[in-house]
Amino acid sequence: MAKVSVIVPVYNVEKYLSECANSIINQSLADIEIIFVNDGSTDKSGEILENFAKQDQRIIVINKSNSGYGNTMNMGINAASGEYIGIIESDDFADSKMFEELYKIAVENDADIVKSDWYHYWSKNKFSRKNNRISSAKAFKVTNSFEDKSLLRIDPSVWSAIYKREFLNRNNIKFLETPGASYQDLAFSFKVFALAKRVILTDKAYLYYRQDNMNSSVKSKTKVYCVCDEYNEIDKFLEEHPELKEKFKIQEEINRYNAYVSSILRLDDEKREEFLPVFSNHFKEEYNSGKLQDEFFKKIKKKEFMVLINTPEKYLKVLQSIERKRRFNRFRKNFLSVHFRNGKLEMTLLGRQVI
Repeated sequence: MAKVSVIVPVYNVEKYLSECANSIINQSLADIEIIFVNDGSTDKSGEILENFAKQDQRIIVINKSNSGYGNTMNMGINAASGEYIGIIESDDFADSKMFEELYKIAVENDADIVKSDWYHYWSKNKFSRKNNRISSAKAFKVTNSFEDKSLLRIDPSVWSAIYKREFLNRNNIKFLETPGASYQDLAFSFKVFALAKRVILTDKAYLYYRQDNMNSSVKSKTKVYCVCDEYNEIDKFLEEHPELKEKFKIQEEINRYNAYVSSILRLDDEKREEFLPVFSNHFKEEYNSGKLQDEFFKKIKKKEFMVLINTPEKYLKVLQSIERKRRFNRFRKNFLSVHFRNGKLEMTLLGRQVI
């Protein structure tokens, strides 16, 4: 049994695939199983994978007809034999010590999940910026979502963690297999953090998450309602686990609101107007039911929320304001970011740590 099985879903990513594959092959942890699942690529991705497989016996290549991300990931999980499972997207790449260090933390703490921070990465100028979504104050402590609901608010970056395979199998945790869908890490991420008993965070970043691959499915403006499918799946999951529904239903709605905002901001004006009634009607129903109380509005601005459910046509202006703020914050973070960690000052200028 390998210590870690690394699953890589592949679809028409010949431009970045070699960089991704080399970053996994050259991991300092040698005892890994590398599973590439080729989802019917029509470019040279399949040929690239076969060449890598000839050079490294740890590599398994699964070729199949195109069926979408969820089915691709589930095939990889079913094929895995490692003690832990890691996921790397085929247009991203990993620090060479990623799986050695995450596995060491996992074994020392008998963790169901070890979750790390990650970098945003731009290919054009090889610019990277640490995401800083994992607080050093919460790092290296055994916890779970019953003790700390903020775990459920971490971006659903399934590729910056490793998961105990026995934990996934015992709870039958799979990806939603909606053909051609996007956002299929949302339900998976919610399920694993809702069910895990032993979670460890590390504020160290390992994974380089590419921001400028224009073919990435998350950038598609044609898959308007995929995010709704994921939250319908989470609703179904919580109905099947009443004890989790009682504890986490409001957190799910907080996540849904933020996910719908992020999703609608990717759309042009016409698609925004199309999606807006779905967004508004769902939350009007939730609000009128009396379910959304103080816990919800501690995280969601009530003034903006009331515009959404009462005069949704005016919410388009709210979205424009949110968009401007996010654009400014991205610029600011890419130019200069300052953080205090473990009593030390970290300053990053133009993507490079200078202090």
